[in-house]
Amino acid sequence: MAEVADVQVTWRVPVHELLDMLNRRILTLFKCIRGRRLKTYRNVSTSWSPVGAAFNARPRRKADLFGKNVGLFGVHELSSPVGFQVAQENALKETEQLVDQACRTSPGPQIVQIFDRLSDCLCRVADLADFVKVAHPDPSFREAAEITCMTIGTAVEKLNTNIELCNSLKNLLNDKEALDSLDPETRRVVNLNVQMLDLNNSFLLGTHLPNKIDQNAIPEHIHHYFSMEKDHIHINGLHADASDDLVREAAYKIFLYPNPEMLHCLDQLLACRNQLAHLVGYESFAHRALKGTMAKDPETVMHFLTKLSEKLSKRTEKDFCMMQEMKKKINPKCCELMPWDHPYYSGVLRAERFNIEPSLYSPFFSLGACMDGLNLLFTQLLGVSLYVEEPEKGEVWSDDVRKLAVVDEAAGLVGYIYCDFFHRSDKPHQDCHFTIRGGRLLENGEYQLPVVVLMLSLPHPTKSSPTLLTPGMMENLFHEMGHAMHSMLGRTRYQHVTGTRCPTDFAEVPSILMEYFASDYRVVKQFARHYQTGQPLPQNMVSRLCESKKVCAAADLQLQIFYSVLDQIYHGKYPLLKSTTEILKETQEKFYGLPYVPNTAWQLRFSHLVGYGAKYYSYLMSRAVASMVWKQCFMKDPLNRAVGERYRREMLAHGGGKVPMFMVEDMLQKKPSMDDFVDALVSDLDLNFETFFMDSE
Repeated sequence: MAEVADVQVTWRVPVHELLDMLNRRILTLFKCIRGRRLKTYRNVSTSWSPVGAAFNARPRRKADLFGKNVGLFGVHELSSPVGFQVAQENALKETEQLVDQACRTSPGPQIVQIFDRLSDCLCRVADLADFVKVAHPDPSFREAAEITCMTIGTAVEKLNTNIELCNSLKNLLNDKEALDSLDPETRRVVNLNVQMLDLNNSFLLGTHLPNKIDQNAIPEHIHHYFSMEKDHIHINGLHADASDDLVREAAYKIFLYPNPEMLHCLDQLLACRNQLAHLVGYESFAHRALKGTMAKDPETVMHFLTKLSEKLSKRTEKDFCMMQEMKKKINPKCCELMPWDHPYYSGVLRAERFNIEPSLYSPFFSLGACMDGLNLLFTQLLGVSLYVEEPEKGEVWSDDVRKLAVVDEAAGLVGYIYCDFFHRSDKPHQDCHFTIRGGRLLENGEYQLPVVVLMLSLPHPTKSSPTLLTPGMMENLFHEMGHAMHSMLGRTRYQHVTGTRCPTDFAEVPSILMEYFASDYRVVKQFARHYQTGQPLPQNMVSRLCESKKVCAAADLQLQIFYSVLDQIYHGKYPLLKSTTEILKETQEKFYGLPYVPNTAWQLRFSHLVGYGAKYYSYLMSRAVASMVWKQCFMKDPLNRAVGERYRREMLAHGGGKVPMFMVEDMLQKKPSMDDFVDALVSDLDLNFETFFMDSE
C-alpha cells in the first residue's frame, strides 16, 4: 500500500467551519497501448518511445459494435446523458445518509472521516459534471451536466448553512418549514450564499459579453476588424495583438465602456461577500479568503505587493520608455504610450531583439517529442512513468482523447490522466486541469486512485506532419502536466485536500516550476529534435528564447501587481470609500504607471474576481516560490533524483493537508520571508540562461 502523508487535523473545529471548508472546496471546481493502430508519416523520425509514438500519430480505433458501453470515465451510469440524473440522485441519497450519520456522531476523528466521505460523494459527481458541461461535444451531455452542477451546487449551499442546527439538516434540505424555523442569522447566511452564487454567475457572464456601438462612431477603414450586426459594430475583446493603433484604441474604449447594470452587480457582489464574512466572524472577505494560505492575511499580501512594486519601479519605467520609443518610431503622430499599447509593443520589442519566430521552433517540438520529454523527466526525477492505455467503449468523449496510466516504479499504478489536447469547435479555447476524482485512503486500507483531465487546444496532426507546438504551447503543456503530477502524487488521507486542492497561492507552484524545466537546455535537449531529420534543437535557440522572455518582463509583472492590489482593495475594508471605478483609477496610477482612460471600467472585465476573489496575488506568490525552489534545489542539476524525491515527499505528497509554508520551508530547508519572495521574482529578470548553460557544459 502506498504511503499516506500525515494530515494535520484539529478535531475541535466547529462543524460549520468544516462545512464551509467543504463548500469552498467543491465550488472551486474549476493496459499500455492495446488494440490501437497508429498512422505514421513519411519522412518522420520514428525513434519515439511508445508514449511519443502514440501522441505523434492519429489513432484509429476499431469500431466496437457489440462491446459494453462502460460510461464516461468508466462510470457506468454515464453511458447516456440521462445517467447524470441517476448519478446525482445516488449522490444526494448517499449525502443524506452521511449527514444523518454525522449528526449522530460525537466530535472526533470519525466525524472528519464522515465529512470527507461526504465531500467525496458530492465531488465525484460535481467535478465530473463540471468538466463535461464545457468539454463534451454532445449538447445533450453538456446540458445534463450543467443541470447536475446546479443541483449539486444548491445542495452544497444548503449544507453550508448548517452552523448551529446540525441535527435539523435533513429537514432543512427538503422542508420549507424547517428553513423558516431557523434563527434570523442562519437564515441570513442561507440567503447570502444563494445570492452570492447568483451574483457570481451574473458577473462572470457579463465579463464576456460584447459591447456594441453605431458603425458611424468609428472610422470605416477599421470596420473589418470587428463583427457587425445591422448598423452596429460588436466589440468582444481588446484586440491586443492588432498592429493598427487605432484598432486597439477603439476596442479598448468600447469594450471597457461602463455598463451600469454590471457596476451594480459588482457592488452587490462585494457587499454580499463582506456581509457573509462578517457573519462568520471575519473582519473582511479578504481575511476569510486568505485563511490557511501562505500569505495568511491581507496585510501580508499588501506588504508583498508593495515591496515588489517598489523593487520593480525603475525597471518598469525603463520598459515603458522602450515601448514608447518603439511606438514613436512606428507611429510618430501619436507617440504617447497608453494601456492598449503594452501587450502589442512589448511583443514588437521581443521580436526585434531576438527574432523569435515560432515556426522555426515548432518542428523540434512535435507533441510526441514533448510527451517523450515529460516521460523522461518524470522517470528520472520522480520515479514515475507514463503508459498509454486504450480506452474502453464509451469511456472517452472524443476519439482523439488519449488515456495515460501513471505508474510508480515501486508502488505501481498511481492514477490516470486523460489528455484532451486537440481543438474542437465547441470546446473552450483554454488550457485547464480538471480533477475528476480525488485520491483518498479508503476504509478498507486501499487508496482511491486520482483521475484528472488535461485540456488543451492544440492543432490536429496533418497528412504530412504530427502536431507541432510553438514554444508557448510547449511551455503550457509542461505547466498543465505540473498540475497533473501534483494530483497524481498527492497521497493524503482525505480527498478534499488532495493534489491541487490546496491553498490557491501554493496550487500553482508545481505547474510554474515545470516552466523552469521547460526552459533548461539540459532538459530540453533530451527530447527536442526535428520530427523529420532527428536533428536536436540548437542550444543557442533555447538561450535566445529564454532571454526574450525577460524583455519588458518588469512591466508585465507590474500589470499583475496592479490587478492584485485592486483585488485586495475591493475585498478589504468595507464599505468602500469610493466607487469601484474611482478605486480603479487611483490604483492604476499608483501601481501600474500608464494613465487611466476616462469612461472605461476595466474591473467589469476582471472575471478572476469570481473564482479568485482576494486571491489574485496567488500567481505572483506561487511564481516566487517556484523560482526559489528552482534556484536552490534544481538549477545546479535539474535531473537530480535525490532532490526530485525530496520534492515529491515534501511538496507534492501533501496537497492541502499540510500548512503550505511548512512545505516550502521543508523543501528549501530554511524559512523564507516575503522579502525573499520579492527578491526571487526580481532576480528572475537578471538570470542569464545562456551564460549558465555554457558554464554548466
